[in-house]
Amino acid sequence: MPTSKDLLKERLGRYRQIKITVVGRKSGRRISMPVWFVLEGEKLNLLPVQGSKTQWYQNVLKNPTIGIDARGVEEDFRAAPVKGAKAVKAVVEKFREKYGAGDVKKYYSEFDVAVVVKVE
Repeated sequence: MPTSKDLLKERLGRYRQIKITVVGRKSGRRISMPVWFVLEGEKLNLLPVQGSKTQWYQNVLKNPTIGIDARGVEEDFRAAPVKGAKAVKAVVEKFREKYGAGDVKKYYSEFDVAVVVKVE
């Protein structure tokens, strides 16, 4: 019988968008929003649309618990910020490969940080 993490990984392999849930750093409420992602083995790469100014990224810095929802299969994980220019650039390149450079350029305005979530 597959675990919910197995199901989640299987769905992450099929979809282009997921929903993340973070805890508001001021409100303490759970806040959900759709995001793009790149799955690489056990690593889920996330790229905040406005880089370090992105609200959900600011929330993750204060509370690293992040909920991942792939069409109804949900799990909570710990998110880790990625700040080094070389590491962030590697994530941006993966997003360009998956979604196309034009769309990444159209929707993302800052490339100073990324977030990685180990889905194991």
